Amino acid sequence: MLMMRTESMSRPMDLSHQIFARLQPHLHSWLKIYGKNFLTWNGPKAQLVITESEFAKEILKNKEKAYPQMETEGYLKKLLGDSLVTSEAMVSSVEMMLERWKQHEGEEIEVFEEFRMLTSEVISRTAFGSSYLEGKDIFEMLTKLGIITSRNVFKIKLPIFR
Repeated sequence: MLMMRTESMSRPMDLSHQIFARLQPHLHSWLKIYGKNFLTWNGPKAQLVITESEFAKEILKNKEKAYPQMETEGYLKKLLGDSLVTSEAMVSSVEMMLERWKQHEGEEIEVFEEFRMLTSEVISRTAFGSSYLEGKDIFEMLTKLGIITSRNVFKIKLPIFR
């Protein structure tokens, strides 16, 4: 793998968005040899490589918890910790948002507001173990406080003039 990557990086790259073969030459060649989905080994751990969208959807849904999350180790664990990236709260919150969107099929949705609510939902679940709706009043007050603060940050305060 290292030799393939070193060899691919030694050549100049064409101006193209097709960079997969350059960054992951081993996976690129294995896809040609073994097909769209295959099993590979990283030391003693098996890794399933999938490229078909239906399999990806099934794995990401993970309703039956058949696909455990990858354990982070070493520097990656120190960098990410048990943060939102590795948290199931984010998945639950996104699923709730998508269910809400299904009720508005064919209608316009205020995406900024939806993602603000999603962020609040994820924060509520990870920090407080509750949903956004339970702490909605607190988040609304924090939003108002943020607006007031941002308005006053740029006001010049002189001792004599207001």
